[in-house]
Amino acid sequence: MTGVVVIGGGQAGLATGFYLQRSGLVPDKDFVILDAAAEPGGAWARMWPTLRTFSPTQYSSLPGWMMPPWTGDSGYPLAAHVVDYLTRYEQRYGLAVRRSVAVRSVIRGHRGLLEVHTGRGDWLAEHVVSATGTWTRPFVPAYPGSFAGRQLHTADYRHASDFAGQRVLIVGGGNSAAQILAEVSQVAGTIWVTLRPPRFLPDDVDGRVLFELATRRYRARRLGGPDTGGVAGLGDIVMVDSVRAARDRNVLRARGPFARLVEHGVRWRDGSESSVDTIIWCTGFRPALGHLTSLGLRGPDGRMRTDGTQAIQEPRLHLIGYGDWTGPASATLIGAGRTARDLVTKL
Repeated sequence: MTGVVVIGGGQAGLATGFYLQRSGLVPDKDFVILDAAAEPGGAWARMWPTLRTFSPTQYSSLPGWMMPPWTGDSGYPLAAHVVDYLTRYEQRYGLAVRRSVAVRSVIRGHRGLLEVHTGRGDWLAEHVVSATGTWTRPFVPAYPGSFAGRQLHTADYRHASDFAGQRVLIVGGGNSAAQILAEVSQVAGTIWVTLRPPRFLPDDVDGRVLFELATRRYRARRLGGPDTGGVAGLGDIVMVDSVRAARDRNVLRARGPFARLVEHGVRWRDGSESSVDTIIWCTGFRPALGHLTSLGLRGPDGRMRTDGTQAIQEPRLHLIGYGDWTGPASATLIGAGRTARDLVTKL
């Protein structure tokens, strides 16, 4: 038996491990971190190599140890820099993450404990922290019709050069879509499709401002005040260097949704068609919570009710890293750390 089982060894799981250790618990004895991946880095290790953080290193750090400065160029850190940081963070604090351990299910056990079942043994825990993120659950909306060309999701994207000379349709109005559009448009013809007109943040707004806005909204709601709208009230797309360059090239022009897929492209609502070779769906992710299905915590709307990070119907369970739903900006590096602090204090 162990006191706490943390499921997920990415940024949220590591931040939780840091605060558990600081509270006096011993890694791999009083708590254990289980991660399905073979290597450190969480979702950052699976992202495309040219992806950048939205903030400088001092605003992209986990608790206890600031991310080393990025000196590669004048921009914000690339994904590989974050992976290196998370790898060294894990080693620095001796968090003893158990890797290649995929959690299959969490169920209620005897003596008030939770049972965590994996393909490599089972654990009994007084508390479980789910920090599996969203990267393994890419979402693609349903459209009528069928398309004979290549389709991929943000999670599958790696290099713009893979699409050189093609006609590429990019679907989505968020940061991933804008960054991928900025890259692919340099080597291919592109069409950008968004559900609503894209909303660009001012050039001087980055992750620092976004986190503070999210924090203010969370505190206001907790105190029963009016919903400030948080980040959503300001815009959706951070103007990193590549996106600003795309704007200068007049690439950031979006069309509204198409009506259906056709064999060689899409048909628009006015009946016209566009032929494309590839569709890249930058349409987001859903929380990876399949391991919690057996607990029966989802409501009629499919959502799990929480009080902060704590599951209301199963108080031995906490969730972190799934967005504002489980703590303000908890899916970001700095937000994960602050949410983990509150989580461990409550736990």
